[in-house]
Amino acid sequence: MHRPKYFTPNEVSLHNTIGDIWVSYLGKVRDLTPLVNEYKGDVLLKPMIECAGKDISHWFNPKTEDIQTHVDPLTGCMKYYTPRGRFVHVPPPYPCTDWANDFGTPWWRDKRYEIGLLSAKTRWIRIINTLTSQEQSLEVCSEETLNEILQRYLYYNSHATGYTWKHNGVTLDMSKTLNENNIPDEDEDFYNNRIDRDLFSQSICLYFNDDLTEL
Repeated sequence: MHRPKYFTPNEVSLHNTIGDIWVSYLGKVRDLTPLVNEYKGDVLLKPMIECAGKDISHWFNPKTEDIQTHVDPLTGCMKYYTPRGRFVHVPPPYPCTDWANDFGTPWWRDKRYEIGLLSAKTRWIRIINTLTSQEQSLEVCSEETLNEILQRYLYYNSHATGYTWKHNGVTLDMSKTLNENNIPDEDEDFYNNRIDRDLFSQSICLYFNDDLTEL
């Protein structure tokens, strides 16, 4: 089965312009660039553009996965709660004839914009190439397998598939996560004991296989 891609909050934050706008909410990451292009120039894009690259889970009811609602004090009617201002696909507060409601599924329920999941917990690891002695610190998602982490590391070493990955001398199972490979997340311990995470983060050593067929 297709496995969804995980993203770090930092990765989402990089997509923060009107021409490249991502948001995350309720654990999912969405690319709203096509939506912004479709409604280009519409004032109802303003709240979404202001929150580009950010998590907007507070806009939604986690149980219904719909926009938060409140009771209008003037009318006593239930309405969407949008303190940053009304945005695309949210109906106007009062009945009117100039609002087009034939858009189909509202964007926050439209799976076309879903591109992956937001990591519930990221962690830093050091990857050490024993052949070249090069070391790279990498922020990864705790949910990712070593194979998925390898895909991240390819940016720094295009031949990473030609290495055996080990931790404390033990060959790692690339189909499992760091925790499943007995590489615990020690961030909380470091925080409680005021230890510099950058100096003591877990390390993975890469050993060259000397097999040109894997390059």
